[in-house]
Amino acid sequence: MDKQVTPARVSLQAAKSPPPPVPARTLPPPLVPVEQENPLDRVVHASIAELAGGFSPMALALAASDWALHLMASPGRQAALALSALARQASLLEPTHESARAKPYQRQGRAEDRRFRANEWRQWPFSFYADSFLAAEAWWDEATSNVHGASPHHLALMNFVGRQALDTMAPSNFLVTNPVVLRTTVREGGVNLARGAINLASDFGRELRGERSEAEQAFKPGETVAVTRGVVVKRTSLAEIIQYSPTTASVRSEPVVITPAWIMKYYILDLRPENSLIRQLVDAGFTVFCISWRNPTPEDRNVGFDDYRREGVAPAIAAALEITGASRLHLVGYCIGGTLAAITAAAMARDNDDRVKSLTLFAAQTDFEEAGELKLFIDDSQLALLEDVMWKQGTLESKQMAGTFDLMRSNDLIWSRMIEHYLMGEPERVDDLSAWSSDATRMPFRMHSEYLRKLYLDNDLAEGRFRLEGRLIALQDIRAPVFVVGTERDNVAPWRSVFKIHFLADTDVTFALVNGGHNRGIVAPPGEGERYFRIATRSAKNRRLDPEAWAAAADAREGSWWPAWHQWLADHSSGLVAPPELGAASAGLPPLGPAPGDYVKTV
Repeated sequence: MDKQVTPARVSLQAAKSPPPPVPARTLPPPLVPVEQENPLDRVVHASIAELAGGFSPMALALAASDWALHLMASPGRQAALALSALARQASLLEPTHESARAKPYQRQGRAEDRRFRANEWRQWPFSFYADSFLAAEAWWDEATSNVHGASPHHLALMNFVGRQALDTMAPSNFLVTNPVVLRTTVREGGVNLARGAINLASDFGRELRGERSEAEQAFKPGETVAVTRGVVVKRTSLAEIIQYSPTTASVRSEPVVITPAWIMKYYILDLRPENSLIRQLVDAGFTVFCISWRNPTPEDRNVGFDDYRREGVAPAIAAALEITGASRLHLVGYCIGGTLAAITAAAMARDNDDRVKSLTLFAAQTDFEEAGELKLFIDDSQLALLEDVMWKQGTLESKQMAGTFDLMRSNDLIWSRMIEHYLMGEPERVDDLSAWSSDATRMPFRMHSEYLRKLYLDNDLAEGRFRLEGRLIALQDIRAPVFVVGTERDNVAPWRSVFKIHFLADTDVTFALVNGGHNRGIVAPPGEGERYFRIATRSAKNRRLDPEAWAAAADAREGSWWPAWHQWLADHSSGLVAPPELGAASAGLPPLGPAPGDYVKTV
C-alpha cells in the first residue's frame, strides 16, 4: 500500500522548496536602439558645431556656470578680486603721470610681450593703452584661478575663451591705438593701408577658391622641397614606403624607419637639403626608410587608428629588414607618429618580437594627462560634437583642425599676421616650414575619434587599458633604449608631458629638451643660429627625477641636437656594412617610382 502524505507534510515540503521564479516583465523594444547614436541628433549637433566654429556651446555653458556659481558662493574670493582690480588701476596712475611728462617708462609686462616691445609703446598715451590691456589680462588670469570647488578644466577653458576675447581688443590690433602702424601710415601717406586692402582682397578671393597663396605654392614636393633622392619600395592603401639612396661608402648595419605624423604631410622631415633631417641622417651613414601617408577622403571614414600600424608601420618594418638583410632596426616617430611608434614597439615587445633595436620619439606623447591647451577642446561634450561633425563629413577637414591650432597661438598666427599683412601692408613672408604647414591633410572619422577618446580623453595607453587585436599592451614591456625629444615652447605636446615616458618605460631613456616649438624645435639643422638643448640619460636602474630636477641636472649644450642623436644611433648600432640596393624585386619590393612618391602630392 502506498504511503500517504499528510497535508502537514506537504505544507512543510512546500515551505522548504524554493519559490517559483517571477516571470520577467516584458518591455516593448525601443524605437531606436539606445546603444546607437540617433542620426538626426548627430546632424543637429554637427550643425551646431559648424555654426559655433567647431566649439561646443554646451561645454562652454557648463564651464561658465561652474565658474560663476562657485565664484558667487565665494565672497572672500570676490573681495580679493575687487581689491586686485582697484590695485591694478592705481598702479597705472603713476606710470601714466610720468609718461605724460614725456619720460619714457618701460613696464616689465610690456617688455615681455612681443606685441608691445617697440619703442613707440613707451610714449603716452600708447603706454597707457598697453599697460591697461595687460592689467586686464592679468586680472582675468586671477579671476579664473583658485575658485574653490570649480573644476580645473572648466577654469582653464574659461581662461582660454576670455583670453581670446581680450586678444581681439588688444590696442595693437587697431590703427588709431597702434603707434607703429600710425607712424608707418603717416610716413607713407596711407599707402600701407592701400597695400593691406589689396592683400585682404587677394586672401579673401583665395579662400573662396580654396587655393594656397603663390608664395606657399612655390614650395612643391619633389621640386623645391622633399628632394632627397630615393624610391618608393612599397605602397599600401594608406602609405608609401620610401627608401633613400645612400650617400656614403658604408652604412650602419641597422636601418632607420621613420613614422611621421599623418596630421600633416611627411616632408617636414625632408624640406630643403640644408634643413632636411632625412638628408642629414643619410649623410651620417644610415639607411633610411620613411612613411608617406595618403591624404584620406570621406570614403575612408571607417579607417581606424590601428589601420595606420597595420598598413603603415608594420609594412615599413618588414620592407626595411627584407631589403637590408638586417635582423633589427631603429624605429623613429614624430608627434602622433611617435605615439604610434611607441604603441607598435610595446605590441612587439608583448609578442616577444625584438626587431626594434632602439626607439626614438620626437615631440610625441605617451601620457596625455597633461596634454596642454589642446586638451581644453577634448572633454565629453566637445568631443561628442566634434565626432558628430566628422561623422557627417566622413573626415575632419584640415581647415577645421588648423583653426584650433591657430587659436592656441593666436597672437603669433592670427593677430600678428593681420597687423603686418593688412595694417602695415607687408607682403606675406613664407619659408619652407610655414608653406609645409599650409599643406594640410584630413583625418578619418573613426581614427580621429579613437585617438581622441582612447588617448587624450581616457589616457588608456599610460594607464594600462590600451588594447591591440583584443590584447593589452604596456609601455613597460619595451626593453629597447629610447631617445626622446621635447621642445620648450610646444603647445601640441608640452615637454613635461613628453617627459613622462621616464615613468612609463623600464629601459634606458635619453631625453633632450631643445629650444623652439613643436615644429621648429625638431627642424633644427646644424649651423642654424641660436640653437641650444639640454640632454641626459637615465639608466633603467637609476631613480627617476621630476622634470624640474632633470632640467637642472642635465648637460646644457649649444647648437643643434641632431649630431647628438646621430651619435646615439651610432652607439646603438652593430657596425658598418655596404649600402643595400634600392628595393628588392625578388622579395616583392621593386622600386615603384622616385621619391617623394604620389601620396604626398594628393590634395
